[in-house]
Amino acid sequence: MSSDTASRTQTITSNDDVVRARQLVRNLAQECRLSLVDQTKLVTAVSELARNTLIHGGGGTMAADFTQEGARRGLRVRFEDSGPGIPDLQQALTDGWTSGDGLGLGLSGSRRLVDHFDIVTAPGEGTTVTITKWAR
Repeated sequence: MSSDTASRTQTITSNDDVVRARQLVRNLAQECRLSLVDQTKLVTAVSELARNTLIHGGGGTMAADFTQEGARRGLRVRFEDSGPGIPDLQQALTDGWTSGDGLGLGLSGSRRLVDHFDIVTAPGEGTTVTITKWAR
């Protein structure tokens, strides 16, 4: 793992930025020595959350950094937007519920793909989602 502990950031204002966010996290996940399966899970979650940031949050930022907890190491990724927020978080985390024309698996699916999932949101105050995947 790199000794550089600075966050790598990516603005998310277009579909191309969603692709760049995925590529950045895949590279960092490889550097963190996540297994191929865990890399795929993390990149899938990042793709969903970056798309949510773009579509529902009106754009925002993603910051990724290595994290350490005791002997374990991992990759933490944070998405922030200043959009409308999520009025009913419990409903938004329910499998199958969608506010658009998607499958309704974005937030709930992302939560299942990572080891740690935290979301802070309020109507009119935007949304921040932080996920972590630990190397095994």
